[in-house]
Amino acid sequence: MTEVGAVSARTTAAKSVERPAVPIGEVDSSRAEARGTGVPEFDRVLGGGLVPGAVVLVAGEPGIGKSTLLLDVAGRAARGGEPGHERRVLYVSGEESAAQVRSRAERIEAMARTLYLASETDLATVLGQIDQVEPDLVIIDSVQTISSAEVDGSAGNVSQVREVAASLIATAKSRGIATLLVGHVTKDGSIAGPRVLEHLVDVVVQFEGDRHSRLRLVRAVKNRYGPTDEVGCFDLSDVGITGLADPSALFLSNRTAAVPGTCVTVTLEGRRPLVTEVQALVDQSEVPNPRRATSGLDSARVGMILAVLGTRARAPIGRKDVFASTVGGVRITEPAADLAITLALASAINDQPLPTGTVAFGEVGLAGELRPVTGAHRRLAEASRLGFTTAIVPPGVVGGGPVPDGLRVIEVASVLEAVQLSVTPVG
Repeated sequence: MTEVGAVSARTTAAKSVERPAVPIGEVDSSRAEARGTGVPEFDRVLGGGLVPGAVVLVAGEPGIGKSTLLLDVAGRAARGGEPGHERRVLYVSGEESAAQVRSRAERIEAMARTLYLASETDLATVLGQIDQVEPDLVIIDSVQTISSAEVDGSAGNVSQVREVAASLIATAKSRGIATLLVGHVTKDGSIAGPRVLEHLVDVVVQFEGDRHSRLRLVRAVKNRYGPTDEVGCFDLSDVGITGLADPSALFLSNRTAAVPGTCVTVTLEGRRPLVTEVQALVDQSEVPNPRRATSGLDSARVGMILAVLGTRARAPIGRKDVFASTVGGVRITEPAADLAITLALASAINDQPLPTGTVAFGEVGLAGELRPVTGAHRRLAEASRLGFTTAIVPPGVVGGGPVPDGLRVIEVASVLEAVQLSVTPVG
């Protein structure tokens, strides 16, 4: 007699083992060696390249250039093998026809003899293409356009994306095929469809950038095979996408004379220092409520700095329109740029340019104090490499390590001192 509500015990019987466990020292680690894609900036983010069997999710907003980047990766990876041993690459597009993909490949010079194209949206057919081509690398563009007949619902819903991803991951792991999955993200930055994708894959990289700018950044959010503090920089143009080994030049204006309202700073994208120019314009307002507009900067942060300038440095900002932006379309979010924003605003208010060759970084507090930031000497080294001669920084930087030759470092403790520097030549 079975008791009502009782839960029957379930047991799983042991089965014969096809691949017995082996001592860790006898495991062949060569199977997990990364192989370069031929795109150095992409390899930098991946930790050296693609590991056989690894599944990488490339996430980004629609239309930002993910397909262009991965088609370039496909072409370079296919051409990267030795003669007679080229890598087979299968590029599956669920959004474009094969003819459209070829046209784009010709435009960006991604043509290769061992690059195979397929325009498919059915999972079973995609798996069949993998069986037939036997590729070393598979690129799925995008995972939200593929659907399985075994699961109800349209392509892109939670169940479909989970089933498609699970099947592709199982295939990649069992056959040692490196796989890149494109995933679109929503306006709030989350991956469209289920976030479960992030937990299933080995690597998650974000493809970022402003559609009105040529700059694109690729950063690792999750990486089982390498660091997550590396950033790849790319220049997206009409003829394709190009890696930027030295991206700082893209963020600096071409003028040579000092102009009021500008200041250069050094930000850190992961471990990578980037020199960026901040520009500000301050004008007498003709309306009761002065305008405050920013581009590439956190508007709340700029508002806080304006309040500190008005309160701690007695800057006349009450009836002023204020505009602040970055050069090159780069977006700055780290507090280390506070001092450069402060100096650019003070320079604009006083109509007095900073001395040529000056760079500044440091965090501004509400009391008007300047706080140290991480990676100070890495920032100084980058500024020196690009020819800057003066660095305005928070206290404690000089004693924290060697200062590059030819770079004068001036420590300031407060916003008031920084403003005084902006109206007094640094001699």
